[in-house]
Amino acid sequence: MPAWRDQLRGLADSGYSTILMPDVPEWQPAPGPALAVAATITGLRVGTWVYASPVRPAWSTAWEAHSLTVLTDGRFELGIGTGRPGIADQLRGLGLPDVPMNRRWDQVREVVTALRELDGPDLHTPVAMAVGGPKGMAVAAELADTVTFVMPHTETRTATMRRIRDFDNRRAVELAVHVPVIGDSVAPFMAGPGTDPAALRAADSLAFLPSDPAAATEEILRRREEIGFSYFVVGADAAGALAPVVADLAGQ
Repeated sequence: MPAWRDQLRGLADSGYSTILMPDVPEWQPAPGPALAVAATITGLRVGTWVYASPVRPAWSTAWEAHSLTVLTDGRFELGIGTGRPGIADQLRGLGLPDVPMNRRWDQVREVVTALRELDGPDLHTPVAMAVGGPKGMAVAAELADTVTFVMPHTETRTATMRRIRDFDNRRAVELAVHVPVIGDSVAPFMAGPGTDPAALRAADSLAFLPSDPAAATEEILRRREEIGFSYFVVGADAAGALAPVVADLAGQ
């Protein structure tokens, strides 16, 4: 815990905007309490990246999200999706029913509907959705404030751009990109242990950023201008190496 608190302070001092916590049981403290602590220590925005809808009852999830918005003075954002690969095994291990994929997006909708009712007219908890297939994209196009696209790490830039063009973004929701690999460093929460940085570089994948600060800054700006990404998510282990990039971008 002392090391984690020091890391949080370092992230705040480096100019990052948001602390995100994954929803992986027993890998770290539960996201909600951890984010409440992070918000108190740093004054930054905080969010889940992302809650797994099959594991969490809709109204309880909405209540927790609304409560975090209130407790952080509006600095919380709810990230939600249908679960990581292998979610069915996790559900069995927890003694929970395996929810069919077509039902999981109905659960996401239920969470957002309940959250909007709890927030009422005076609050708006931002909702980020991790989407892949057509149903997820349709729900995000209707309800999300931010969307990130679930895609193979080795997917080419061209294929990702085609995926984004297929997204109905008439509401101009914010586009986020999940970047698990910085140079040769692979973020443990964001990619599997078999992830090969060289393969991502060869594919011109958007899951990769160079470790050289100047090159990383150039690539981030390119993605913003050519594709529309304005929200970049990186692993905490790489945050120090990218601190010069954050400082550079803050002045632009």
